Amino acid sequence: MTTGRTSGSSRSEMIKKLRTQLGLTQEQFAARVGVTFSMANRWEAGRSRPSPLAWREIERLSRTVRNARR
Repeated sequence: MTTGRTSGSSRSEMIKKLRTQLGLTQEQFAARVGVTFSMANRWEAGRSRPSPLAWREIERLSRTVRNARR
Protein backbone atom coordinates (compact mmCIF):
# COMPACT_ATOMS: atom_id res chain seq x y z
CA MET A 1 0.00 0.00 0.00
CA THR A 2 1.20 3.41 -0.80
CA THR A 3 -0.18 6.84 -0.27
CA GLY A 4 -0.65 9.10 -3.21
CA ARG A 5 -2.61 8.08 -6.27
CA THR A 6 -5.00 5.53 -4.82
CA SER A 7 -8.61 6.16 -5.83
CA GLY A 8 -11.26 6.22 -3.14
CA SER A 9 -12.89 2.93 -4.14
CA SER A 10 -9.62 1.03 -4.49
CA ARG A 11 -8.43 2.51 -1.19
CA SER A 12 -11.57 1.30 0.58
CA GLU A 13 -11.21 -2.13 -1.05
CA MET A 14 -7.58 -2.35 0.07
CA ILE A 15 -8.52 -1.45 3.64
CA LYS A 16 -11.26 -4.09 3.73
CA LYS A 17 -8.97 -6.72 2.20
CA LEU A 18 -6.24 -5.96 4.73
CA ARG A 19 -8.71 -6.15 7.62
CA THR A 20 -10.05 -9.50 6.46
CA GLN A 21 -6.53 -10.86 5.88
CA LEU A 22 -5.76 -9.94 9.49
CA GLY A 23 -8.93 -11.71 10.60
CA LEU A 24 -10.23 -8.61 12.35
CA THR A 25 -13.68 -7.12 12.72
CA GLN A 26 -14.07 -3.46 11.80
CA GLU A 27 -14.11 -2.67 15.52
CA GLN A 28 -10.87 -4.59 16.12
CA PHE A 29 -9.23 -3.06 13.05
CA ALA A 30 -10.24 0.43 14.19
CA ALA A 31 -8.66 -0.19 17.59
CA ARG A 32 -5.41 -1.39 15.96
CA VAL A 33 -5.25 1.72 13.79
CA GLY A 34 -6.29 4.03 16.63
CA VAL A 35 -9.63 5.29 15.33
CA THR A 36 -13.29 4.73 16.10
CA PHE A 37 -15.37 1.93 14.61
CA SER A 38 -17.46 4.48 12.71
CA MET A 39 -14.34 5.95 11.10
CA ALA A 40 -13.09 2.55 9.92
CA ASN A 41 -16.59 1.79 8.65
CA ARG A 42 -16.61 5.02 6.62
CA TRP A 43 -13.23 4.15 5.11
CA GLU A 44 -14.47 0.78 3.91
CA ALA A 45 -17.67 2.33 2.56
CA GLY A 46 -15.62 4.93 0.66
CA ARG A 47 -17.26 7.81 2.52
CA SER A 48 -14.05 9.03 4.13
CA ARG A 49 -10.30 8.76 3.71
CA PRO A 50 -7.76 7.91 6.41
CA SER A 51 -5.68 10.74 7.78
CA PRO A 52 -1.96 10.62 6.97
CA LEU A 53 -1.27 9.30 10.47
CA ALA A 54 -3.90 6.56 10.19
CA TRP A 55 -2.69 5.69 6.68
CA ARG A 56 0.85 5.17 8.00
CA GLU A 57 -0.52 2.70 10.55
CA ILE A 58 -2.52 0.93 7.83
CA GLU A 59 0.65 0.66 5.74
CA ARG A 60 2.51 -0.75 8.76
CA LEU A 61 -0.18 -3.41 9.19
CA SER A 62 0.00 -4.16 5.47
CA ARG A 63 3.76 -4.73 5.70
CA THR A 64 3.12 -7.11 8.61
CA VAL A 65 0.80 -9.18 6.40
CA ARG A 66 3.28 -9.18 3.50
CA ASN A 67 6.18 -10.19 5.76
CA ALA A 68 4.14 -13.01 7.31
CA ARG A 69 3.64 -14.51 3.83
CA ARG A 70 7.38 -14.83 3.21
